[in-house]
Amino acid sequence: MNYKSIFLIFFTLLGIINCGEINKTKTITLAHGLDINHSVHKAMVKMGEILDSISDGKMALELYPSQQLGTERECLELLQIGSLDMTKVSAAVMENFAPKMKVLGIPFLFRDRQHSFQVLDGAIGRNLLNEGEKYWLKGMGYYDAGSRSFYTKEKPVKSPADLKGLKIRVQESATAMEMVSSLGGSPTPISWGELYTSLQQGVVDGAENNPPSFYLSRHYEVCKYYSLDEHTVLPDVLIIGTHAWKKLSDQEKEWLQKSVDDSVIYQRKLWALAEEEALTEVIKAGVEVIRPDKSLFSAKIESMYEQYKNDEELYSLIQEIKKIN
Repeated sequence: MNYKSIFLIFFTLLGIINCGEINKTKTITLAHGLDINHSVHKAMVKMGEILDSISDGKMALELYPSQQLGTERECLELLQIGSLDMTKVSAAVMENFAPKMKVLGIPFLFRDRQHSFQVLDGAIGRNLLNEGEKYWLKGMGYYDAGSRSFYTKEKPVKSPADLKGLKIRVQESATAMEMVSSLGGSPTPISWGELYTSLQQGVVDGAENNPPSFYLSRHYEVCKYYSLDEHTVLPDVLIIGTHAWKKLSDQEKEWLQKSVDDSVIYQRKLWALAEEEALTEVIKAGVEVIRPDKSLFSAKIESMYEQYKNDEELYSLIQEIKKIN
């Protein structure tokens, strides 16, 4: 065998080895419904960078933003059948798969943002992340989604009476629907991607969400009144399908969880800046920002708390949350 043949075999084998190394990179697919300028997407980009670094290139994150692979509920269903690895959904959507998580959507439950972080980062929050495992959905962490408030087209909402007769878009959440009904509005579930057109066409009269989502969705172009009643402090939840989770080695699980945990810290810093920017920009665009008396709204939903007394487990959880300093 001549030297030329030896070199040819050597480089062919080297190529095969290199391809094998490339194929050993485990890619995690993550889809969500938010804009690429949203703090959650930026945190996911950061998560991918961290994952690549700590795994020394053995793991990678592939992102599909802006509902490229479907709505929040559709992405959860893709996780359940193993066609998608991870997604981000509002805790309100997760309550359909993890009933105890509905506690996070109860209006005026948290005293402030710090109180919510103490709950989410503590034992209660960790236990809730595991609630959906029997439905093939495992929670990995919480992103800050601020406080949700009402925005409307035709008139400002200064008290619950102003919601009477208004069709308000809500997420696919029984708790959110009950809240709007308790306040006098007509809850109307519509997917996030269809909401701008629905507002334009008058399918709904308003919606409720946090400042960055109101701003980045450009809903402020249609709705010129934003009432900061801050009825719920509802986090986003990062979910992995149990099909995908079980395919990971213990080391890979550790790398992925570490990258999620670090991205949560990063996202919360971005969120604080995004909230401030969003309110500044919508005001510049002609939106009237109202700061109503929150006690008027909280008084109207007391009936919801009374109903929860019939659910001993959930009511006990509410009391635990309220006791946390």
